[in-house]
Amino acid sequence: MDWKFLEGLLSGVNKYSTAFGRIWLSVVFVFRVLVFVVAAEKVWSDDQGHFECNTRQPGCENICYDYFFPISHIRLWALQLIFVTCPSFMVVLHVAYRGERERKYQAKHGRSTRLYRNPGQKHGGLWWTYLMSLFMKTGCEITFLYLLHYIYDSFKLSRKVQCDISPCPNMVDCYISRPTEKMVFTYFMVGASVLCVVLNICEIFYLIASRVANLKHKGSIDTTSSRKGHHDMDCDGCKPSLRS
Repeated sequence: MDWKFLEGLLSGVNKYSTAFGRIWLSVVFVFRVLVFVVAAEKVWSDDQGHFECNTRQPGCENICYDYFFPISHIRLWALQLIFVTCPSFMVVLHVAYRGERERKYQAKHGRSTRLYRNPGQKHGGLWWTYLMSLFMKTGCEITFLYLLHYIYDSFKLSRKVQCDISPCPNMVDCYISRPTEKMVFTYFMVGASVLCVVLNICEIFYLIASRVANLKHKGSIDTTSSRKGHHDMDCDGCKPSLRS
C-alpha cells in the first residue's frame, strides 16, 4: 500500500483543520501509520507460517488458523486506517469545489470580484461537511474497535488454543507465535484508536460551541444595529433644542 500518497492527501487536510484536527493527524501518522509500517507489519508477517498444531493431519492447521484468525490484525488495521482517513478527503474536495466556483465567478465578473472571502474557511456548507466527516471518522473508529473486540475476545491473544474442527482427527492444541509481542502491539493500536475517538469528539464539541458562540455574537451585533437604526429614525424629525 502506498502510504506516501495517503500522507500527501492528508497533509492537504491539515491546513483546513482545527487544533484538535492537527493533533489527530499527528497521532494518526506517528502512532498508527508509522508504527503500522515500521513494526506491526513485521510482527504479523509470520503469523500463519508459525502457527503450529500437534497433529500431522493435512488441512488441520489451515482450518484452525482460519477459525481463530478470520481476518488478520494487520489487514483489519489497514482497512481501519483507510476508512478513517477517507472522510477527511470530503473537506479537500469541498474546498476544491469552492475554488472552482470562485474561478468561474471571477472569469465572469472580473478578477477584482470575490464569491468567497476565503474558500477554505469553515462556514456554510463547508462547516457541515467538516462536521459530517468527524462523525464518519468517529463511527468508523468505533465500528472497527468493536469488530476487533468481537473477533478476538477483548483484544487478547492466548498462547495456546484448542481446535476440533474437521478435518482435525480430535481436539488438537495449536500454538500462536510471539503472542506477547502481538498483544502489546494490539493494545498500543487500540489505545491510539481510542485517543483518536476522543480527539474527534472534542473537535465536534469545539466546532458546535464555536458555531453557537458566533451566532450569538452575530445576533447581538444585529440587535444593536437595529436598535441604533431605530433610534436614528426616531430622531430624524426631532427639532433642535434652543441654546440659552
